[in-house]
Amino acid sequence: MDLIIKRMSQRISRRLIIQGLLGTSIPLSLGLIGKELIMNLNQTPSTTQMPVLFFAHGSPMLTLENNAFTKMLAKTGENLPIPKFILCISAHWESRGGTWVTGMDHPKTIHDFYGFPDELYAVEYPAPGSPTLAHQIQKEITSPTINIDENKWGLDHGTWTVLRHVYPKANIPVLQLSMDMSQPPEYHYRLGQALASLRKQGVLIIGSGNIVHNLRLVQWGKNAKPAAWAIEFDEWVKERLINRDDKSLVSDFLKTTAGQTSIPTPEHYLPLLYILGAAGPKDQAQFLYEGIDMSALSMRTVLFQG
Repeated sequence: MDLIIKRMSQRISRRLIIQGLLGTSIPLSLGLIGKELIMNLNQTPSTTQMPVLFFAHGSPMLTLENNAFTKMLAKTGENLPIPKFILCISAHWESRGGTWVTGMDHPKTIHDFYGFPDELYAVEYPAPGSPTLAHQIQKEITSPTINIDENKWGLDHGTWTVLRHVYPKANIPVLQLSMDMSQPPEYHYRLGQALASLRKQGVLIIGSGNIVHNLRLVQWGKNAKPAAWAIEFDEWVKERLINRDDKSLVSDFLKTTAGQTSIPTPEHYLPLLYILGAAGPKDQAQFLYEGIDMSALSMRTVLFQG
């Protein structure tokens, strides 16, 4: 696990230290909130089968923002069924040679970035964990073996920057599941399928990443326009989500130049595959938000619900 954390720190540092981010707000291009959808989601008891969600999370600065995207997050939390537990697959917990789930009573808030304002490092998300659910997941999913992390990880910024807006009281137990980066995309999709039964037990399964995520090609300024390749790939994914063409989303996402440019590394895309796997065949994609931020980050957020 120490090696995993060391690799994570090195990789995150390369991706997240971007000059010019300090003290600036994030412009949202083409941002659209699915207002009618949000208003039609009724607050229901957690005994109802939970939906599954893929949230874009963008920059860690998201947690301090008050804009159209964060307002969508807050409204989503107000209108979703109340979960008993939350299980999040974040782009920022990469493992190799095994899959891990957090199993501590009080997962720590991980500030897995540097070069940001002190105000951001002061943010805590003190949600409880659930060793009981972690051991249940380990028991019920035997292939692959799920390892339990009792003290190494916690809640990284892919999880808490989103949940701080969705569930600001931090009173719902939260677990994270790592992504074994030594495995092919099919592995992540199938593991999502194995997790699907948790939905009937009041577990809200969340993937947190970005469909388009190329930090090397971001453009600064309020007038930054979405790159053509980013729009092309984001729309390609949207069409296949609507048609539930899971096979293409698992197997074909790197077959075009637009896909390769949008996904220079897979960690921000793979959480979507877990959500696809956990979504049942009758669950339809409903877009809570869509837009391209800073030319090269898709903020598309999608809910699957029957």
